[in-house]
Amino acid sequence: MKLLSYVHNGTAGYGALKEPGLLVDLTRRLHGVSGLRDLLEQGRLAEAAEIVGKSEATVAFDSVRLLPVIPNPSKIICIGINYVAHAREAGRKVGDYPVVFHRFAESLAAHNEPLLCPVASEQFDYEGELAVIIGKGGSHIDRKDAMQHVAGYSCFNDASARDWQFHTHQYGMGKNFRRTGAFGPWMVTADEIEDYKKIELRTELNGEVMQEGKLDQLAFDVPAIISYVSKAMPWVPGDVISTGTPSGVGFKREPPVLLKPGDSIDIHVSQVGVLHNSVELERIEKE
Repeated sequence: MKLLSYVHNGTAGYGALKEPGLLVDLTRRLHGVSGLRDLLEQGRLAEAAEIVGKSEATVAFDSVRLLPVIPNPSKIICIGINYVAHAREAGRKVGDYPVVFHRFAESLAAHNEPLLCPVASEQFDYEGELAVIIGKGGSHIDRKDAMQHVAGYSCFNDASARDWQFHTHQYGMGKNFRRTGAFGPWMVTADEIEDYKKIELRTELNGEVMQEGKLDQLAFDVPAIISYVSKAMPWVPGDVISTGTPSGVGFKREPPVLLKPGDSIDIHVSQVGVLHNSVELERIEKE
């Protein structure tokens, strides 16, 4: 099942892509469920699937404006330097523990929504990644049990203002400029992905392949990430993990290839979908 968050006829809602170009709107069909995060919190994925299975798809995909898959996650946990080849190109080594940093929801755009090239940065860069969405919360989770906590998968662009990222030893500022990253277009539920390690990832900039990777190349796999973070803070349904980017990022190329207004960036994730965004210059609006 492919679940989406969107605005339709001026109202925020959610639903499922049942056939090409057509959605089943779930917004008023699941009593007491306000959105996808709420759906996961209430543990009603199976109920949603049953409704989708017996309902006619009547909403045109082109008639909705997509939102980030989970518009309001409690937390977005990102993993850095998680492919050995990317660590090598960045002049880093994979350590004994995952490199963890955080993004805020307001830093993310939806599928087909333009990314904003920051006025304050001269090094805006792409990072194609697989996103993992938590469906079952918990703390101190054993690795062997971790995949039971996964609701599904999506595409993610952890785009970064590189110069700001390296102002200090902490990544945070370079990762949280408004509407610089992207998340979507939908969540493919975990029951449709037999083995996430077989997923392949490709980033295309203006139609040219810039990054390629396979999820079996992660230094810290999904169970390791879930277990490690759970020892410090509880996972809650709707939380998002961005699992890391493969080699081929723009600022390490010779010469560097950085995002600029007018560019088109596509994150292809096999078995999941394609996340598309254009790039626009940020407009400075003074209050």
